[in-house]
Amino acid sequence: MNGYWAVGVDLGATKLEVARVEWGGKVVDSIRTPAKVEGGPAAVERDIVEAARLLMERAGTAPLGIGVGVAGQIERQTGRVLFAPNLNWREVPLRADLEEALEMPAVVTNDVRAITWGEWLYGAGKGYDDVICLYVGTGIGGGVVSAGRVLSGRANSAGELGHIVIDMNGPPCTCGNRGCLEALASGWAIARQAQEMISLDPRAGSMLLAAAGGAAEAVSAKAVAQCAHRGDVLSLVLLDSVGRALTAGCVSLVNAFNPGRLVLGGGVIDGLPEMIDRVRRGVMRDALASASASCEIVPGMLGPGAGVVGAASLAMRAFGGEAEGPVGG
Repeated sequence: MNGYWAVGVDLGATKLEVARVEWGGKVVDSIRTPAKVEGGPAAVERDIVEAARLLMERAGTAPLGIGVGVAGQIERQTGRVLFAPNLNWREVPLRADLEEALEMPAVVTNDVRAITWGEWLYGAGKGYDDVICLYVGTGIGGGVVSAGRVLSGRANSAGELGHIVIDMNGPPCTCGNRGCLEALASGWAIARQAQEMISLDPRAGSMLLAAAGGAAEAVSAKAVAQCAHRGDVLSLVLLDSVGRALTAGCVSLVNAFNPGRLVLGGGVIDGLPEMIDRVRRGVMRDALASASASCEIVPGMLGPGAGVVGAASLAMRAFGGEAEGPVGG
C-alpha cells in the first residue's frame, strides 16, 4: 500500500490538527490551528476543509479518505456528532458535511478511540490483542481493544472510562453522576480541588496563588504539577489523592479487561510522568494477581500525533481495501 494516504483530523476544544498520514502511520505533513469553537460547527468544518485541500495540493495526490476524531459521542452509522460538550455541539452531521465539501469518503469517531487506534497499531500497544488506552487530560477518555478488536459497544459509546465510579459519594461530575474517575483525577478536577483547598487555607496555597498571578480561579492542573515538583505541600497532598483515584480506576480496568498493556497518556500524565510508576505499583499491589501479572503499564508513544494517526488509519482501513493489521469497531 505504499503511496496511499489519508487525511487525519484531531478536533478538540481548543486545537485542531489536520494531517497527511501515509500507510504505516507516518505523518508526512500537518496543519495545526486553534479550534474556532466560538464560530460554531460551520467555522470548524470550514477550517477542516481548507486544511485538507491544502494538504492535497501539497501532496499532489488524492487521499483515500478522511478520518476525524472528535471529543464527543458519535452515531456510528452516520458519523453524526450527537453531543460534544467541550465544543457545545449537538446533532452535527459532520461526516455528511465533510463528504459533500471534499467529495471523498469520511469516517468520524471519538477522539480517544482514534488515539487508541494509533497507539494500538503503531505505538505502545503494537503487537498486543488486548490493550486499554487511558488518556488523562482536561477530561478523561479511553479506548479498549479486546481480542484484536476496538470495542464500540451497542450505542458506539464504549470507552467512556473516565465515568467509571470511584466514590459513590464523591464530587459531582460533568456527566451528572458523582465520584467518577474524571471528577477526581482529570485536569479540570485537579484545578477545582486546588481552588477549593486554597479558599479554605489561602496561606497554605500561597505558592499556587503566586503561580496563578494571585487569582485562585486561575489555578490550573499544570500549576499544581509545577508547584508539586517544587515541593509545595498543598500540591503534593492534592496529587496524592489524585494518584489514589487514578490507581483505583486502573485497578478496576485491569480486573475487568485483563489487558496485556495499559497505555497512559494525556496532558496530566505528560506533566506528571511519575504517576505512571505510582499506578504500576498500585495495580501490582491491588489488582487480581492473574490480571496484573500479565499487564504492562506504559506511557503512550505517539505523543500529540496519536489522534491524527489513528483517525487516518481508521479511514485507510475503511476505504483502502485490505487492512495491514486487525480491524476493530
